[in-house]
Amino acid sequence: MLKQSIPVLHVNNAAVAEEFYCRRLGFRPEFGVPADGTRRDPCYLGLVRDGAVLHLSSHAGDGVVGGVAYLLVDDVDALHAELRQKDVRIHVGPTDQTWGMREVYVRDPDGNSIRFGNPVAG
Repeated sequence: MLKQSIPVLHVNNAAVAEEFYCRRLGFRPEFGVPADGTRRDPCYLGLVRDGAVLHLSSHAGDGVVGGVAYLLVDDVDALHAELRQKDVRIHVGPTDQTWGMREVYVRDPDGNSIRFGNPVAG
C-alpha cells in the first residue's frame, strides 16, 4: 500500500538551498547527510513544514535542476502574503487555474519550481 510521496529536488549548493527553503519558505530541517551540520556538498537534506515533506540533494544523479514540487495548502493567498513579507520572489502570483486550483509558484535559487495550490471554492 502506498503511503506518501516525497519529491526530491536537485540543488547545486546545499547551504544556499537550505537557507532559501528554511528562512524564506518556512521549512525546517528534519535531517541532513552529512550530519555534521556543515552542509558541504554533496549533501542530502530532509525538510518539513506542517505536513509537507521535501528532500533536497546535491548528489550527482539525484534528479536534475529545474524540477517541480507541488504542495497542497489550505490558503494560497495567505501563503502568498507570507512569502511576500519574506521577500520571496514570486514567479506566478495567485491564479485561478482552469483545472480548479488556485496556485502560486516560486523558484528556488537553482531554478526548481515550487508550486502551491488549493482547490478553488465552488
